[in-house]
Amino acid sequence: MSLTDLTAAELALALAQGEASSQEATTACLERIAATDGDLNAFLHVDAERALAAARAVDARRAAGEALAPLAGVPVAVKDAFVLQGAPTTCGSRILEGWRPPYDATVVSRLRAAGLVILGKTNMDEFAMGSSTENSAYGPTRNPWDRERVPGGSGGGSAACLAARQAPLAIGSDTGGSIRQPAAVTGTVGVKPTYGGVSRYGLVAMASSLDQPGPCARTALDAALLHTVIAGHDPRDSTSLDAPTPPVVRAARDGRVDGLRLGVVQQLGGQGYAPGVEERFQQGVNALERAGAEVRRLSCPHFPLALAAYYLIMPSEASSNLARFDAVRYGLRVGDDGANSVEQVMRLTRGLGFGDEVKRRVILGTYALSAGYYEAYYGSAQKVRDLVRRDFAAAFEQVDVLVSPACPTTAWRLGERTDDPWAMYQADLCTVPVNLAGNCAASFPAGLSPDDGLPVGLQVMAPAGRDDLLYRVGAALERALGPSPAAPDVAPTVAVALTAAGVGPAASGRTTAAPAAVGVHPAASRLDAADQAAGQAAAPDVAGPSADAPGDDQTGVGRTGAER
Repeated sequence: MSLTDLTAAELALALAQGEASSQEATTACLERIAATDGDLNAFLHVDAERALAAARAVDARRAAGEALAPLAGVPVAVKDAFVLQGAPTTCGSRILEGWRPPYDATVVSRLRAAGLVILGKTNMDEFAMGSSTENSAYGPTRNPWDRERVPGGSGGGSAACLAARQAPLAIGSDTGGSIRQPAAVTGTVGVKPTYGGVSRYGLVAMASSLDQPGPCARTALDAALLHTVIAGHDPRDSTSLDAPTPPVVRAARDGRVDGLRLGVVQQLGGQGYAPGVEERFQQGVNALERAGAEVRRLSCPHFPLALAAYYLIMPSEASSNLARFDAVRYGLRVGDDGANSVEQVMRLTRGLGFGDEVKRRVILGTYALSAGYYEAYYGSAQKVRDLVRRDFAAAFEQVDVLVSPACPTTAWRLGERTDDPWAMYQADLCTVPVNLAGNCAASFPAGLSPDDGLPVGLQVMAPAGRDDLLYRVGAALERALGPSPAAPDVAPTVAVALTAAGVGPAASGRTTAAPAAVGVHPAASRLDAADQAAGQAAAPDVAGPSADAPGDDQTGVGRTGAER
């Protein structure tokens, strides 16, 4: 078995027992990326040189007898919404071309402190605005199960790299389902922790009251191990919970649901849901019932209103957050030739730097916040948000967790919904209620749809602070259904033989990698070229995070359109 086929827990054990080195595991992932990502486009930047250096450092510490964290030496990919010092951070947008942050997000800092090896940055819908990763300015990501289909969004890159065995772990962010929905359509695990459970510091903000970083993996245990690394209070994030992290690893290892009360949400099913999705979901519920869970059907009457409320609250907060991209402080700058005013440069830069979906949502949000419409739109949406919270509170008085499909359909074809935004938004039907309420939720593989042979996800929703319940149910589902099927192997399209250069497990012994032989991923060269073209690199005079840095927002709705 290849090192890339191991789960994160299996790989961590192999590293701890000396059966493999972190350098070998990292090189195997880099080889896999180089061989498969020409078609998939899961990565925007591959940081091969620093990844191999970090892997060698972990191996040296282990050889010296140091006590290391459980996941030390295990590779991980990071969604490009998180700032990573010195690496391109674009959020999938042209407007951040050339920007290399001078600091790390808290999530990234915790990954480094735990000894995980960061492979690079994964593709995403521009500023996380999308449900298919087709809105990336650097091209869409393709689903490893069928390269003519989407991998979900906005975090399709993180989900696709897991399904394609390019990495054993990944980091995502979930504003309305951007971790869970891609996990569902790629047959992987995606967890949206309780709001405030994982720091947002250094996550480029879209909708500050909704955004939440979380772990992506291939098994419940792997996600739990990663969850433990990134969770915990952060004084730099004003929304961070000052509370202990729930015992998620113990719950994932336990996996017992005896006597656990599961509520099936009546409103999350029926018309608009693919028959194959509902069939696999019901089989998953039946399996959990046989494992000892008590299943009840519940009504959450305001859940059908959540999508409309979300698509007013989220654009409103996004229009405020994206006001900082002004062509003055960092990123792309168009028309700065001395003949245009600052306002003209800003207009030209935003016109070329933002994609259609970002413009659509910013315009919608600015309108909803404008004088005369605030109460009618944004205020009304917040009232619906309260009703959704009440539905959850009432439900959790009767059951321990709620379950539903994670996405109404399996992965759709590339381009199928790009001209119909409302059809695209329907993919978030099952996931947005949790973000509005601030609860935790996860998507776990529930098998393949009999309609098209593509993955289906079962969503588990739990009260705020009870993230451990997600992992109990997810682990029980894995045991009941057996190992999740793997995506068909992706045919290599980029001829890169790292072992020929004396790098990787196939070379004799544990060789010393030659970093220059590895950094050949096409996405890396695309972004490097963009850096040179933009000429605005990483704000060279900035010594550290500033109040206006893209990843620093800790507020909800800021200035309205009129105030800007």
